[in-house]
Amino acid sequence: MRGLIKPDGQQRELVEMVRNFMNKEIKPHVREFEEAGGYPDRLVQMGKDMGLTVMQVPEQYGGLGLSTTTTAMMLEEGSKVESTYISMFNITNMGAKIVMFAGSEEQKQRYADILANGGMSSFCLTEPGAGSDAASVRTTAVRKGDKYILNGNKMFITNALIADVFLVVASTDLSRGYKGLATFIVERNRPGVTVGKKEDKLGMRLSITAEVAFQDVEIPVENLVGTEETGFANAMKVLELSRPLVAASSVGSSQQAIDLAVKYAQERVQFGKPICKFQAIQMMLADMQMRTSAARALVYNACALIDAGLPCSKEAAMAKCFASDAYQKNATDAVQIMGGYGVMKEYMAEKLYRDSKVTQIVEGTNQIQRMVIAKELIRENKI
Repeated sequence: MRGLIKPDGQQRELVEMVRNFMNKEIKPHVREFEEAGGYPDRLVQMGKDMGLTVMQVPEQYGGLGLSTTTTAMMLEEGSKVESTYISMFNITNMGAKIVMFAGSEEQKQRYADILANGGMSSFCLTEPGAGSDAASVRTTAVRKGDKYILNGNKMFITNALIADVFLVVASTDLSRGYKGLATFIVERNRPGVTVGKKEDKLGMRLSITAEVAFQDVEIPVENLVGTEETGFANAMKVLELSRPLVAASSVGSSQQAIDLAVKYAQERVQFGKPICKFQAIQMMLADMQMRTSAARALVYNACALIDAGLPCSKEAAMAKCFASDAYQKNATDAVQIMGGYGVMKEYMAEKLYRDSKVTQIVEGTNQIQRMVIAKELIRENKI
């Protein structure tokens, strides 16, 4: 990690595994994958074979039991080539986190078995009227005997088209606001579950995003994770734990933007010399590296707090916000340095430019992250 931390043996092996795979199987074909709208099934299966679906599932349930720090290293490394590949497996692990910290032993083992057998999952929170205001969820779960009847629509759901199981946040009592939210395990093959078409997005086009609709879906009481009052807390906790990982992906992509810009600046000759010799370009490159190094430090600080079992709401928000802002600025600067070539699809800079914008929105917009940071800062320094 460029001097910030010293990876142990396992971490080095996993990072090298990701690096080798991404450079061999993904890097030569990123453009054709994007044009096709997704990854070939064989490559998704290769990720499953590497154990990426169970990166953070505890070993006692058949997972790899990787720390947040180790997972972040893998995400950063993969994102130096293409952020969406390993991120789809991170999303799968995101759903597992809710079950692992709030579910029953039976739920933990059942969910882990789905993932260990190659299953993918999605976290269903966002709705047409509930984005940053997560407490405004209107999907309902009405209890009838030993079942809940689920009705509602979720949108912008990552992995929706490839998921075998969904973690769904729904209201058991709309009059109670966020206190009435609960989390449910919903298998994709249940009658009434419908997944819409793949969304046609500006960026992150290799990330499979779609709407998921639930119409009179019957789910057993045993699929309630935690209690009927803990859905909002579950959602906020998993977002907190996931933000440093999303940030790690931004760091990797930010480094990719630097590498592209440096290579181009060394090769592009104007006024009789490579443009990397011009001070204006050097200042831009220096700023790009400083932003990325600062983002990396924030990411691994937040990861260390999570791994130590310490509170990290402020630190996770800072990592996500700063890293994605740094990525967006670095991608913009890479395009600027490359000039006309920067906006051509033949080069990766324009793709990074499009993808970077999405990172400032997902996992809570960066405006929301700043609100979280300020709230925690004020609380910590309350007079």
